[in-house]
Parts: sequence; structure tokens; C-alpha cells
Amino acid sequence: MKLIQSKDNPQLKMLAKLATSVRERRDSGLTLLDGDHLIAAYAKSSGTANVLAISETALTRTHQKALFERCPAHVRLVLADRLLSTISPVATASGMVAAIQVPAPGAWPELAETCLLLEDIQDPGNLGSMLRTAAAAGLRHVALSGACASAWAPKTVRAGMGAHFSLHLHENADLVALAGAFSGKIAATEPRAKMTLFSSDLRGPVAWLFGNEGAGLSPELSRCASERLAIPMPGQVESLNVAGAVAVCLFEQVRQKAQQPQ
Repeated sequence: MKLIQSKDNPQLKMLAKLATSVRERRDSGLTLLDGDHLIAAYAKSSGTANVLAISETALTRTHQKALFERCPAHVRLVLADRLLSTISPVATASGMVAAIQVPAPGAWPELAETCLLLEDIQDPGNLGSMLRTAAAAGLRHVALSGACASAWAPKTVRAGMGAHFSLHLHENADLVALAGAFSGKIAATEPRAKMTLFSSDLRGPVAWLFGNEGAGLSPELSRCASERLAIPMPGQVESLNVAGAVAVCLFEQVRQKAQQPQ
């Protein structure tokens, strides 16, 4: 396979734009994966990369060469090390990147099932952590308001550590409408709530509402909650990071379900 050494290569330029440009990702419907773990997770989900690129040094490493050869891709590129470094969105390039089509989320489930409704989450790292937690807890659907950070931005995808490929991510969703149509429990956390997370019955479907890191939920979405729950915090802090709160809530639900008689 020919080694690409020119920065003017059109496919290299496309990869570089995906790494930095929100507009390029939106207009093309593509995003950029960086690193062995994400690319392997994508291949495991039966995805086919539009472009798969590896550095000349990475191609000499047995495990990366094997991944490069087995991951389905329409186009494969071998890049000079210096070129791969210019398009990698991380400080230390891993040696492999892939341009992939952002998967369509499919239809929102007609029957109630546990889900996350995320409003105006701004930090991509927080968002990626929430998606990773949701996937680990066995959720399938996450809805995001239009003002959320992009679920498919490279930083969000890196923080998700492959969780994206086991979730249906519904961006630009009308959260109030989804909550209004939900037939199960709709739960929001609130520090001063009378009921605690651990005293609520979470064994059935729950639509979990979580809001912006600073402002919390909007009044409109907050009014949709059928139950407000406090997370007990005996320490000297006022609140948890929103990604931490998601983890506590989802895994309390996992714990309660695990104790149900079979």
C-alpha cells in the first residue's frame, strides 16, 4: 500500500476537518474515531469505516496492523507519522484514526423503557461519561436537547469509550414531548427533595431527567417529573457532578432490579 506523505492529499484534508470542524461533521454526517479501542468497538458493532488510516510506525506493530487489516473500511490509508499527528484530536497520536458515518438513531421506543433525557449538557467529557454509564447500566435510548454538546464530537466519543455503538442517540429531541408521552416513572434529582433515591421504587421503567451543569433543568422539563429524588450526601458538598449523579441513579436502579425475585 502506498505511503501518503503529502499534506495536500484530499482524504487527509477531510480527516483533518472532521477532527476540528463542527460544520464539517454536520454537513458530511461523519465523525472521527481516534485509537485502537474505539475503532475495534466500531468494528465489533458491524460498522464499516468510510476511511481507515494508520501511521507507518503503527503499521509495524502487530496488534495495530491486525486491527487495520480486519476492520471493514471502504478506503485504507497509510500515512507518514507526521501527517497522522496533524489530524489526531489527542495530544499523543495513537497511530490509527477512522472516519465513520454517524449512525441513525432509529425510532423512539413505543413502550416505556428506562432512558435518559439530557437537557443542555455542555461539556463533551461529561456527556461521554454519561453515555458510557448508560450503556454499562443496560440502557438503549438517550435523548439530547438541541443545546447539548454534540454526542458525536470526537471528544464526546473518546469519553464514551465505545458506548456510542450500543446506544440509540436521539439528538435535537423535544424532551418535554418525550417526557409527556412516557408511561413510566419520570424522575429528577433535587437536593432538597423529601424522598431519597434509595427509598424510591426504581424497578420499573424510568425516564431520568438531567440538566445543565450549572443551571440544572429548565422549569418546563422539571415540571414533567413525577418524582423528585434527593441523593444523600453526608459530606461537605452541595451537589454532585451531573455525570456522577447519573452513575449513582442508574446503578441504584440496577441494584434494585437485581434484587427482584426471578
